[in-house]
Amino acid sequence: MPLAIQHDRVARRFETRVEDMPCLLDYTLAAGVMTITHTEVPAAVGGRGIAAALMQEAMITARAEGWKVVPACSYAAAWMQRHPEYHDLLG
Repeated sequence: MPLAIQHDRVARRFETRVEDMPCLLDYTLAAGVMTITHTEVPAAVGGRGIAAALMQEAMITARAEGWKVVPACSYAAAWMQRHPEYHDLLG
């Protein structure tokens, strides 16, 4: 089942709920650079690709907006290493 991921531009967050638990990716934005600062998926719903889906949505948005990306959190950095199709976004 696909996740319904929302982008809250004011809070600078991508979020979804799985089994009524919040799953999120936080970022900052300055001078056209999205810095991913935090990803969080509760352990009870972990291992289902939720954080990866949040990352992919963030990359799709960054590309559409013309933003560069700095993966500052460890999960985001590891995900970026595994997805060379998004390396052109690295800033």
